[in-house]
Amino acid sequence: MDRFQEMRTFVAVVDAGSFVGAMASLGMSKPAVSRYVGELESRLGVRLLHRTTRKLSLTEEGEVFYARCQELLAGMNEAEAEVTSRSGEATGSIRINAPVTFGISHLAFLWGDFRMRYPKVSLDLTLSDRVVDLVEEGYDLALRIAQMPSSSLISRKLASTRMVLCASPTYLQGAGALDHPADLARHAVLAYSYWATKDEWKFTGPDGPVVVKTTPCIRTNNGDTCRAGALRHQGVILQPTFLVGEDLRSGALVEVLPEYRSIELGIYAVYPSRKHVSPKVRVMIDFLVNSFRQPRWQN
Repeated sequence: MDRFQEMRTFVAVVDAGSFVGAMASLGMSKPAVSRYVGELESRLGVRLLHRTTRKLSLTEEGEVFYARCQELLAGMNEAEAEVTSRSGEATGSIRINAPVTFGISHLAFLWGDFRMRYPKVSLDLTLSDRVVDLVEEGYDLALRIAQMPSSSLISRKLASTRMVLCASPTYLQGAGALDHPADLARHAVLAYSYWATKDEWKFTGPDGPVVVKTTPCIRTNNGDTCRAGALRHQGVILQPTFLVGEDLRSGALVEVLPEYRSIELGIYAVYPSRKHVSPKVRVMIDFLVNSFRQPRWQN
């Protein structure tokens, strides 16, 4: 007899609280339900259910087996859903959240390509540097830039970006000495408000880790504002290569103290669960992974 059908029948009986109650969910007759459970107990050589005229209850062995059956059946359902979602057509609306600067500079021009490829998928895009709650706020997918994404979410890494200490040549010519990160305490600094360590900037140099307490002359929740200030010779910034890469290549900004490295961040597509990932979300994730195989800021 089909072992999965035995388990499905057993679980349905326990969930319904009776053999009669399980009939409707299984689409079986009462004798068939009883036969599946009886043959399961015979094959295992244990009693799984206490039966009385009024109710059913699990034996100790039944409790253990019921828990394992739930896990196995859930795994089977998940596998079937994944295969089905891969073969299904991508349709409907997908709600996406992304950081402001990254969304404008590196995502905005991609959406047209995606829509041409998947015309039945509409996009609902929100740009915000706030870390949103995907489940609570109803997002299908979010782009996160972090050392590691939340462990409560499933993630696919798209690319990496390095935090770079930089300033304009004009600022550096007129400013005081900047030979060590400690000198930043005496320099004009433009700081990003959402930086995890706030005004403390951390580096790894020839002699190991260095932590510097900065005093920002401008503090903002937007990286573009930091960049604009640096381009106008206002001070030193610590910003990701996806934002300042072009400026470094053109010479509008120069890396300061390159022997002292800040952290590297991953750029991730995150989503709530592997279970029942819809075709529209799956094709979006695959599209983003392919789009960032060779990030522009690393060219």
